[in-house]
Amino acid sequence: MSDYYSEALKAFNELIISAGLKSGDFAVIGCSTSEIAGKRIGTAGTTEIAGEIVKAIKDSFLSQGINIAAQCCEHLNRALVIEKEVADRYGYEQVSAVPYPHAGGSFATEVYRSMNNPVLVEEIIADAGIDIGNTLIGMHIKRVAVPLRLENNVIGFAHINAAKSRPKLIGGERAKYK
Repeated sequence: MSDYYSEALKAFNELIISAGLKSGDFAVIGCSTSEIAGKRIGTAGTTEIAGEIVKAIKDSFLSQGINIAAQCCEHLNRALVIEKEVADRYGYEQVSAVPYPHAGGSFATEVYRSMNNPVLVEEIIADAGIDIGNTLIGMHIKRVAVPLRLENNVIGFAHINAAKSRPKLIGGERAKYK
């Protein structure tokens, strides 16, 4: 396997542990293969790199029963690729588009190709997420998003940001949380 695969696998497994993800939870993944290759986002996407990231997704998230949503680029309004059965189960409304490398991105295209019955949805509410190359996934993570500092924080040349979610702290100064 490539360095991209092994770097992604380490980062994904670290996110699963750090965020406490379990079977049935949702993780959103944004990925710029251009950034992984050391280029500016949106300028040099490659399905070959995307394929390595998809293999790491299968060996981490999917092998543990964690649902994934692959974020498309801004040309598809950051829509998400998910399995139709998952969209139906959670009541996510489908939209009519199919990602391809120049509208959706190489990563979303490869995820779409790898799924059994893929659909696009406009939004989800994920339990955690990982952003490879500054793709801005925060809009798809449930409140309250808490940044995670991963030790495995690069894939290729792309910087990684990660977040988990926690319930809102409400009640003011008299409230107790534990």
